Amino acid sequence: MLGSRTDLHIFDAGSVNGTRYCNEILFPYVRLFRDAMGLQFLFMDDNAPCHRTVAAKQLLESEDIERMDWPARSPDLNPIEHVWDFLGRRLAARTLPPVTIRELRLALQDEWAAMP
Repeated sequence: MLGSRTDLHIFDAGSVNGTRYCNEILFPYVRLFRDAMGLQFLFMDDNAPCHRTVAAKQLLESEDIERMDWPARSPDLNPIEHVWDFLGRRLAARTLPPVTIRELRLALQDEWAAMP
């Protein structure tokens, strides 16, 4: 968006629930993108359970962020699924694939930064 991208956000251990999604993604990232784009901003997510919680819905409504209607399980239509595929292929092609969580985190960050 806007010819750029955010840093890769990697959740620390634990489940991603509606509260974490709001606090770690919607509030710090999505709200700022909406502010940069203006009222024509249309938000797209992938219908994951944490995206559909009451907390997420209330936060989006309170920030006047319109959510795109999206068919469940539509990876071919969701551009981010192609990004995850690209990152997965890049990790698999490494001479020394990551073995630990720390190595995986660093490798993902490296590949994300190197992505065109």
